[in-house]
Amino acid sequence: MKISKYPKKEIWTELVQRPVLKREKLTETVAGIFDEVSEKGDRALIAFNKKFDNAEVESISVSEQEINEAEILVDKVLKSAILQAKENIEKFHASQIPQDEKTETIKGVVCWRENRAIGKVGIYIPGGTAPLFSTVLMLAIPARLAGCREIILCTPPGKDGKIHPAILYTAKLCGVTEIFRTGGAQAVAAMTLGTESIPAVYKIFGPGNQYVVAAKEFAQQYRVAVDMPAGPSEVLVMADEQAVPAFCAADLLSQAEHGSDSQVIFLTTDEKILRETVKETEKQLALLPRNELAAAALKNSHFILMETVEEMLEFSNVYAPEHLILALGNAEQYISGIENAGSVFLGNYSCESAGDYASGTNHTLPTNGFARNYSGVSLDSFVKKITFQELSAEGLRNLGTTIETMADAEGLFAHKNAVSIRLKEKK
Repeated sequence: MKISKYPKKEIWTELVQRPVLKREKLTETVAGIFDEVSEKGDRALIAFNKKFDNAEVESISVSEQEINEAEILVDKVLKSAILQAKENIEKFHASQIPQDEKTETIKGVVCWRENRAIGKVGIYIPGGTAPLFSTVLMLAIPARLAGCREIILCTPPGKDGKIHPAILYTAKLCGVTEIFRTGGAQAVAAMTLGTESIPAVYKIFGPGNQYVVAAKEFAQQYRVAVDMPAGPSEVLVMADEQAVPAFCAADLLSQAEHGSDSQVIFLTTDEKILRETVKETEKQLALLPRNELAAAALKNSHFILMETVEEMLEFSNVYAPEHLILALGNAEQYISGIENAGSVFLGNYSCESAGDYASGTNHTLPTNGFARNYSGVSLDSFVKKITFQELSAEGLRNLGTTIETMADAEGLFAHKNAVSIRLKEKK
């Protein structure tokens, strides 16, 4: 970990750099994967399973029997936890369903907007070092609430060729329509292009490593939408003298353990809190089963002492973190100063893990600074918004001259005539 004290603003840009692979390598690799999937379909996916996941599989599709058997394998305590999380996530996302309201902009002219679900969506669930069944909840629940007809799930198999039972159980619980054992950039390629088994979708969701993020960017060349650039996980913790170092260290490590390309940032105005948090981080790191991954992430991470809370907020807005924790006294008073963040956690007891699993908010969030211009996944992510307008004869008379004048000024006679011909109509 890198420790800095009162860094000048001129070097902030260096401190907010994320660890990245060379762009040329990413693009070249992803383009090759898309070509392979386009040419060979399921055969390419089976080969990639062996190459990248060391998994021998005969079929990409997961059968209904496998899904039903998985339900038996998930213990009751975990099932209960998943059901509690599902209830909270459903409650929060259902609150986002809009009430259609009509607006009369001028007498006789009524406008409104309605949601329409995106018909086919693909959700990518990382597997590998951690089977993220929680991400199934975060993506499938709003997709189902939005009314998506087809919810396609892709996730990498284990070395035994099987999908983790908790992923299969959660997918069934949340209304996923089809499940496929394929991961990485090749899964994104399959959902983009379609194969013999996997249908091409209209929008792809889900986090992943830098190859998955690059594949999602590449997918847009094929007119497939994506949720956001959701790559390696990150957290920024702001702490003052009222922070609890053990809590701060635990939150930092909860993100660092996601993978070696994750990043954590710790800011504080108190030198004692800085020292104790560094010490706690080292102490807790030694006890983690995934400490090698977390230790690698910490090499690209920063612990920074700053003058004021306002300066920490300014730095945070430059960094634009995926997760932002305000381990501050009276944390709510600083909410208005937050401009760029994916999801915010207020106070010493609002641990980032709550948002990752069960508080109700969505954990699929913008990373790599994209919180400057992207929001996290919500119900809105799974719908298109269509506008409507209805003009009565009176409405057209009230608005007609305005339209004719503007169309005439732009030299678009047919536009003007579409109004004029109606205004001249005999009653």
